[in-house]
Order: sequence, then structure tokens, then C-alpha cells
Amino acid sequence: MSTAQPEIQTAKSTFRERTFLSPLEPFIPKSIVCLREGYGRAFFTRDVLAGLTVGVIALPLSMALAIASGVGPERGLYTAIVAGFLISLLGGSRVQVGGPTGAFVIIVAGIVTKHGYDGLAIATIMAGVILIVMGLARFGGMIKFIPYPVTTGFTSGIAVLIFSSQIPDLFGLKFAHAVPADFIPKWIAYFRAAGTVNLYSLDVGIGGLLIMLLVRRYSPKLPGALIAVVIASLFVAALSLDKTRGVETIGTRFGGIPRMLPRPSLPIPLHNWNDATIALGKARALIPEATTIAILAAIESLLCAVVADGMIGGRHKSNCELVAQGIANIGSILFGGIPATGAIARTAAGVKAGARTPLSGMVHAVTLLLFMLLLAPLASRIPLAALASVLVLVAWNMSEMDHFRTLMRAPRSDIAVLLTTFGLTVLADLSVAVGIGMVLAAMLFMKRMSEVTNVASRRQEFDESNTPLNDEGDPGKVDLPAVPEHVELYEINGPFFFGVADRLQDTLRGLERPPKVFILRMRRVPAIDATGIHALEEFFIKCHRQGTRLLLAGVHAQPMMAMARYGLTDRIGEENLFGNIDEAMDEARKTVGAQPLPRPSRIEPEVAREART
Repeated sequence: MSTAQPEIQTAKSTFRERTFLSPLEPFIPKSIVCLREGYGRAFFTRDVLAGLTVGVIALPLSMALAIASGVGPERGLYTAIVAGFLISLLGGSRVQVGGPTGAFVIIVAGIVTKHGYDGLAIATIMAGVILIVMGLARFGGMIKFIPYPVTTGFTSGIAVLIFSSQIPDLFGLKFAHAVPADFIPKWIAYFRAAGTVNLYSLDVGIGGLLIMLLVRRYSPKLPGALIAVVIASLFVAALSLDKTRGVETIGTRFGGIPRMLPRPSLPIPLHNWNDATIALGKARALIPEATTIAILAAIESLLCAVVADGMIGGRHKSNCELVAQGIANIGSILFGGIPATGAIARTAAGVKAGARTPLSGMVHAVTLLLFMLLLAPLASRIPLAALASVLVLVAWNMSEMDHFRTLMRAPRSDIAVLLTTFGLTVLADLSVAVGIGMVLAAMLFMKRMSEVTNVASRRQEFDESNTPLNDEGDPGKVDLPAVPEHVELYEINGPFFFGVADRLQDTLRGLERPPKVFILRMRRVPAIDATGIHALEEFFIKCHRQGTRLLLAGVHAQPMMAMARYGLTDRIGEENLFGNIDEAMDEARKTVGAQPLPRPSRIEPEVAREART
């Protein structure tokens, strides 16, 4: 039996063991995990205080983000209360705080403009289902493969769009017609309305921004946004600027905030078959928007969970978090909210305030609920210019200016991905930007992977790089005289993916006559994909037709397992699989009738030799 056969059996048994592992453990929420570990009074006190702190911080942000999204401020509070509670209760992070975030502002505003709140509700419910499916399919680990230039590009682009959307409220502009949704026409409309600037609104907005900057500079632990909003509200109320100088407030535009949560209901009319048909048609049209919401929620929540892990030294459950995000977004819509995800700034504030378990996030949601019950009438006095200043600061924080500048010194391909994603986010559409950015990044990755993988014969390259394999000092090097006539020895160096699979298919064509034995050495192939397996199968079929015996040597565990599941090892035959090049060479010499060479005193699989050296 060849030395590769134990590896085949190990790969098959490992696959069976993985299949029968308990499927529930990765989806047990951290709230239950924390109770299992033991929950004492010290944790309770710290979590409650942290939850109160984050609730105070989230109060103005939730309303400001909802207004910027094109809906009433109460919907931001509904989202922070319902989705925030569910994310903490069911999520896979110990301290993540959920609610409305700046990442959703532009996509939500676009959906509301085109399809109304009903369309947003349909898209968010669809996104929730997508998130649940992603979690159950264990896609949590896949989010880390989204390239950094893509996330930086669309995050910076969103920051520019958020800033742009706050200009009317910050300057108190008046428009004769509806403001265009596109970036450049929108700014043209702003300049045309420059003569309608309300200096009192501008003073309130700049004053709020200065207060937040001063609080951040001298007392960073205090809730700067809330302090700015309270002072601005008192200033406007004391001078009656909302009545005499035209400074808009929540009350003058939206009529105030309800004092309790609405009853849960589906905000989509489904009274008859015609309603269901209309809803289904909208759902089909909103598939791109729903997918964008799901991807943004997944990225933002998992990045937030990673940040939280770094701050408390924990480890989140990514798939559990995705399921919780999906449930929370559906729950938010049932109570009249908007899309939600993990909020990095609020999570960091909670950790700094002492949060250590999901109870802090639940207390944050309860704090906002108490505000609605007790203080909702006072919210009608909040000036919109003050909330605009809050979002201007949020946009600056989201812009990641330092990271953007750093990436401009990266390789040109990464700069191209960054600028493409940023430009499409600002000038086109967020869903288009993320999709094209991912496609461009994937194509560049394929190109790079193809450049690091080659197929070589006796140190002579058959790909465009024409660079010989460098095996000087390699203990597994094969001397050329040891390869008998009618035997060809090739080696694949690097991952065998679809970007390089065509090179193997062209190999036999480059030979003057088909050999009797073809040895394919794979000791330096750490991974193989379906295209690589298919190319290997096609190569085996071609060898079989030409009367050439194909031998594989030094196959790693991942390629061996993948080929075993595909059924390729059975087709090639275990008698043609060898863990060591010495055994494969001996078998080749026997096949062509050459004299066997002296065997090494100790033969080990090449994978083990590579690891040892």
C-alpha cells in the first residue's frame, strides 16, 4: 500500500467527524454563555451603568440617523429599542450594541425615496432572511475575505454622502422644488439655494459642532452629542427661534415623537390576493437593495464584534451574530423601525463604561424606551440643525481619512479598487459600488494567485513567466539522471485554483510524444478548488487515452480530501497515489522496465518532510 493511502483514510474520517459534530453550539447566544459562566453582582452593576451611558449617547444619534434616512425620528428610536435589545439578547458578541448606523443612511434614504417606507420594510425583511441564511450556512467567516480597500472605499463614500445630505438642515436652506437624489445635481441645487441660508440655523449647527469638539477634547467620557443637542434646544426655546426666525425643530417638521412603541404588525398591506401580488412585485424589484442591506449589516456587525473582542479580550460567534442580526432587522420592521446593525462607536463607549456582558446592550434599549415613555414631548423642541451637526461629526468619524491616505500609498491595484468603490458610492449607487468593488478585487486576486503558481518540468517553465523552480538546497530535490526515459516529472508550485488550471491542460500538448508515465508532484500545493480538480480529472482522462500512467506524489491533506469527496481518488486509483516522490519514482521505473534505484533508509511523506524543513 502506498504512503498516500493512510492520508486518504484520514481525510475521509475527518470529513465524517465534522459531519456529526453538534450543529447547535455555534448558535448559542453569548447571553446564555455568560449565564453558564456565572453572573455576579459586580457584573450586573457595571453592565447597568454602561447600558445607561450608551442609551444616553444613542438617544440623539438614533433620531438624527432616522431623519437623515428620510423617515421620522421615532423610527430611529424604535430601531434602537427593538433591534438593539434583540441583537444583545441573541447575538454572538458579549458587548456589541446594535441600532441604526450611518452605513445605512444612504441606502435607506434611496429606498424610501423610490419605494416609500413599504418598500424599505420589504427590503429589510428580505435582508433579515438573507442574514439568517448566511448565519445558518456558516458564512460568518467569509466576511473577512472582503478586501480592506473595498470596505474603506464605500465607508468613506458613505461619509461624504451623509455630510452632503445634512447641508440643507445645517444651513436652513429652502428649495422651490424637490432636491435631486444624485450627488452632483444635489450640490447644484444647494448652490442655487444659497440665497436662502438661515443664519440662525447655521449658528445653532456650528455651535453644536463646537460643543461636541470641546467635550471630546476636554471631557471625552461625557456624551458630547446629547450635551450639544440639549444646549441647542434650550437656546432655540429661550429665544423662540423656531417661531420667530424659522429655525426648524422636530416638532415643526414631524409633529413630535410618540410616547410608546407601536403594536407589532406587518407594515405591508396583505388583505387580499392583489395586495400579495403587488408586494411580491416590489420584493423582486428590491432584491439588489435587500442584498446590499444584508451585506452591509453583516460587514458592520462582524467588524464591530472584532473591535469589541480586541477591547475585552473575548471571541465572538460570527454565525450566531448573523442570525441575530437577521432576527433583529425583521423585529425592527415589525415595530416600525429601519435596518439595524452593530454600532462600533456605541459599542466602544459601552466597553469603556464597564460593559462586559450582553445585559449592557439590553439596558441601553430599555433606557431609550424609558425616554420615550417619560420625555418624548421634550424631543419636539430639538432643532434639526443640532441633529445635523451630530451627523456631520459622525460623517467625519466614518470617513477614515487617515486610512484612506495610507491606502493611497498601497500597490496600484489596491488604489484602483479603493477609488473605484469610493467614486461609485458617491456618484452612482452603493449596491453597484460594493458589487463592482468586490468583482474588481476578486479579479486582481485571481491575477496575483496565478502569478505565484506555476507548473514546471525538470526546471523548465511552460507558463508566461519562464522562471525555473528554485530548488537549490531542497532536501526533496530530484536529480535529473534519476528520471528514466519515457517518464516525465512535473511539479505544481502554489495553490491550484481556476486561474492556473489551464496550464496543466496544455502540458501534454507541449511534449513531442506521450510518455509512458507522468509523475505530477504536488508537495507545494496547499489547496485546490473545483476548477483545479476538474482540470486534474481532464488531465487524467487525456493521459489514459494516450496510454500514459498518471502518478500523483506528495498530495496535501486539503487537496486529498477535496479529491476524495469529488471521487477523483477512486478514478485515479489509490495504487497511483504516493506520499513520497521516491516511491512514485520507483513505481515509474518498474512501469517502464528500468532498474530500481537504492531506496532511502527512511521514507516519509513529503508533506511531513516539507513541514519539518
